[in-house]
Amino acid sequence: MNDSPSSSPLDSVKVLLLQARTSAQMERQERLCFLERARLRSDQLAALSVLRDPLPPRLLDRVDAVFIGGAGEYSAYDDFPWMPGLLDFVRHIADTQRPLFGSCWGHQVMARAFGGRVVHDSERSELGCRSVSLTESGASDPLFGTLPETFKANMGHHDRVTKLPDGAIELAHNEQPNQAFRMRDWPCYGTQFHSELDAERERERLIEYRDYYRDDLPSDKDFQAVLNNLTETPEVDDLLHRFLKMYAT
Repeated sequence: MNDSPSSSPLDSVKVLLLQARTSAQMERQERLCFLERARLRSDQLAALSVLRDPLPPRLLDRVDAVFIGGAGEYSAYDDFPWMPGLLDFVRHIADTQRPLFGSCWGHQVMARAFGGRVVHDSERSELGCRSVSLTESGASDPLFGTLPETFKANMGHHDRVTKLPDGAIELAHNEQPNQAFRMRDWPCYGTQFHSELDAERERERLIEYRDYYRDDLPSDKDFQAVLNNLTETPEVDDLLHRFLKMYAT
């Protein structure tokens, strides 16, 4: 046992990150974001692309938890050739009770996998830093209950979850419901906001996907206003780290 001051309960934790990025640069950036927010070493995070890598159930034998990241060009409600396999893999994670955390697109994929509903709603897209408030269930949740009643979080989506799966508990909302949820009987959390992004990383992400959001923000002036509005989100920045400490150690 390592009793040195630098030791951490997460030192031996292994995490699998599922990604859906076509850009190698954004794959690297997303991995770095999850490493930073979860406070993991690079050797503790194994990343797989759902676009090109197989997802055999035995992968879960080698990890203590699973993250599902964002997607850029891919919608969680579309039936891409690889989507059935991904949904089956998410349901297999539930069968094994491995801790699972989905961010943005990952949140939507989890909702769909367990029977919820995801829609495309560009008129209610959320880009940049927005306020989110806890529900009563969120305020009493072991993980979310440490957050303030209302907090800032970084966002970049124009799909959203309109119906939660059976057995899911809404933890947070704003003008839109289901900004965060958890499954009732195992440590499975989803956030519509990007739990892995601080202000600097959100800026990088928005600039990279500028064309993808051009219909939502056609004016460069409006897009710059979103970038200028980015602020630090210290309450959310610790969420992934606390999730692993609470459920993966």
